Amino acid sequence: MEPAAPVLSRAGWTASASDEETAKADNRAANVLDGKADTIWHSRWSADAAPFPHSLVIDMHRTEVVSALLYQPRTDGANGRIGEYAIHLSTDGKNWGAAVASGTLADDATTKTLSFAARGTRYVRLTATSEAGKRGPWSSAAEIQLLGDPGLPASVVELPTTGWTASASDEETAKADNRAANVLDGDADTIWHSRWSADAASLPHSVTIDMHRTQTVSALTYQPRKSGGGANGRIGAYSVATSLDGVSFGTPVAAGVWKDDDTVKSTTFTRPTPARFVRLTATSEAGNRGPWSSAAEIRLSGPADPTVSGAWDRVTGFPLVPVATAVLPNNKLLAWSAYAIDRFGGSNGYTQTAIMDLGTGQVTQRRVDNTGHDMFCPGIAMLADGRVLVTGGSNASRASIYDPRTDTWSATGEMNIPRGYQAMTLLSNGDAFVLGGSWSGARGDKDGEVWSPASGKWRKLPGVPARDTMTADPAGPYRADNHQWLHATSRGRVLHFGPSKQLNWIDTTGNGTITPAGTRADSPDAMNGNAVSYDIGKLLTLGGATAYENVNATRRAYTVDLGAGAGTPPVSKRTGDMGYARSFSNSVVLPDGKVAVFGGQSYPVPFSDATSVMTPELWDPATGAFTKMASMAVPRNYHSVANLLPDGRIFSGGGGLCGDCATNHSDGAIFTPPYLLNPDGTRKPRPAFTSTPPTRVANGAALPVTTDKPVTAFSLVRAGAATHSVDNDQRRVPLTFRQTDRNPAGGASYELKVPDDPGVALPGTYMLFALDAAGVPSIAKMITIG
Repeated sequence: MEPAAPVLSRAGWTASASDEETAKADNRAANVLDGKADTIWHSRWSADAAPFPHSLVIDMHRTEVVSALLYQPRTDGANGRIGEYAIHLSTDGKNWGAAVASGTLADDATTKTLSFAARGTRYVRLTATSEAGKRGPWSSAAEIQLLGDPGLPASVVELPTTGWTASASDEETAKADNRAANVLDGDADTIWHSRWSADAASLPHSVTIDMHRTQTVSALTYQPRKSGGGANGRIGAYSVATSLDGVSFGTPVAAGVWKDDDTVKSTTFTRPTPARFVRLTATSEAGNRGPWSSAAEIRLSGPADPTVSGAWDRVTGFPLVPVATAVLPNNKLLAWSAYAIDRFGGSNGYTQTAIMDLGTGQVTQRRVDNTGHDMFCPGIAMLADGRVLVTGGSNASRASIYDPRTDTWSATGEMNIPRGYQAMTLLSNGDAFVLGGSWSGARGDKDGEVWSPASGKWRKLPGVPARDTMTADPAGPYRADNHQWLHATSRGRVLHFGPSKQLNWIDTTGNGTITPAGTRADSPDAMNGNAVSYDIGKLLTLGGATAYENVNATRRAYTVDLGAGAGTPPVSKRTGDMGYARSFSNSVVLPDGKVAVFGGQSYPVPFSDATSVMTPELWDPATGAFTKMASMAVPRNYHSVANLLPDGRIFSGGGGLCGDCATNHSDGAIFTPPYLLNPDGTRKPRPAFTSTPPTRVANGAALPVTTDKPVTAFSLVRAGAATHSVDNDQRRVPLTFRQTDRNPAGGASYELKVPDDPGVALPGTYMLFALDAAGVPSIAKMITIG
């Protein structure tokens, strides 16, 4: 595995600290740059120990694009391992601004990668506010390194190319149509190529984009020609310069060397730059095959408009890779990985977990041993009473329950069929249904089972064979029955609607039955795509691929309308395509019915950051169109998650869990959708509940609420649990309502109607949102339905 960004040379760097031990040991700050793991910086510990916080400042003595800090703890002891931390950047060493990253580190000796949005800077400051093991008021570090440009800046969006033109220093037109204009045509099969017929033009070669208007530009994306057309001309060493007049281009705003492959490359500018012209200059061919340069597509990105593209908060570090997450009723987020914080393997009987307090942002870690369950690669169902049921995975037959009311884990009955990568959903009667899961245990025959909360036991459903729900993956059942999309409906029935192209109705009563329900329109199998319920009886599926890995993903999206319900074929239609092909992405339904999709790869490969899609998109059910959102700072692919939070924002995190690799992402970030933001990035005023709704209401009940101003819509969004691109728990239920009173102060009272059918408003914890006429949602009230 290669790093997502290069390790920067430390030549000429210096380090200083808020305090350091020099009286009884050589623990100077300079030691973090000496390349020796056995020398350390340590906060002052002789005489009176210096109290927290402690900080280290790295001065690179030049401006570099930086995207992460690598923190190597001391190797000769545990004292001083940094726990809670924050990272700040500065161009002058005086003005630091807000933290670009913060979080909590695990109490171990592994090197930590602390990622943040790529930015040009000279100074990087790491501040420790606690010691990981609470052993004393100490901080220490063996080595500090910085990662450079990943080509993935945050808070930028791809600029529309309408009206743009492209020219080149030279181009081939005699023996092929290799004009510069091809880099803007949106067709990866057409290319610009430097002149190669007769006498080839010697390096350097350049392509200049004229946007025909001045815009602020932050990054350039380069798509090489496809491998099927040959490797010649892939750009190696490059630089990027900008101009306002097309004549004076000045100092390059980006430079580097791209790898010799056909993956899309990006480069982050050292600073956002107003420009009309942007010039990419190639000074070498990546494979040294000849004096050639080529490009399939070139795109530019600029700062995002928050009202259109939303905005990202700082990156928050976790003491583990959050491979699975669940939103809890107490405004907290539960996360877990495997037996280890950064890797999986075996059946170890315990799991590393963490809880993030969404109010404070603090993250705490715990190892769960008492259930004998390694919960890596599990099935998850949010139970009717707000507890979280976790099944199978590395300990393939085990099942565990987390209770947020008591903050405790307990074991429940083991499954009859050991499983991993299985799918789960709660049923309308409060039972839980599981299907598939050949990753763990014997391969194949992972037929349906149902768990009862009354008995804590499982019963087999011999009438619901997994074989009828599988994709045509070349790896057979091991991959073909994984990560299924399930939607519970009335009377214990379930619609299986992917990732196989074949849909099925499942009845879980008695021995169970499964009935074909047609296909998902013209969709092929879509393994590692994802799906979400955005309205009553209406589902959206996004992306995926015909096999688990090593094939091209799709940009396609489909709606699935349950129509008359169980027993009748749903109506599937292709909606607007995403701007990017995605597999291993995650989707989240918002209170207004729009759906946000995050991350993924255009060519899925587990534990890789290659072909990462860094631009989230927002789907509008009214138009069927996708809008590009502000770019992410960190790739989110295999083993990533996303969850809607009670404040209407979205948590996106994780990816990796591959041990000693460069693609572990022990962090997450919160995305603020555009419905909450003004043009300057400040928050819009939002409606608020002025009464406290009942914490539990029955299906069919009338729910009285009051708000501080008139609102135009209410919706319930079920608390979700995500892992492996699947969240079968989330669903949005818009509510009918009537206004019952309006007070002179501007507030209003309403009576909301909770759906009678528990197959519509499934039992469990919901976030109740009120939305004003501008579509701005309130902070949710947490209520339990059923």
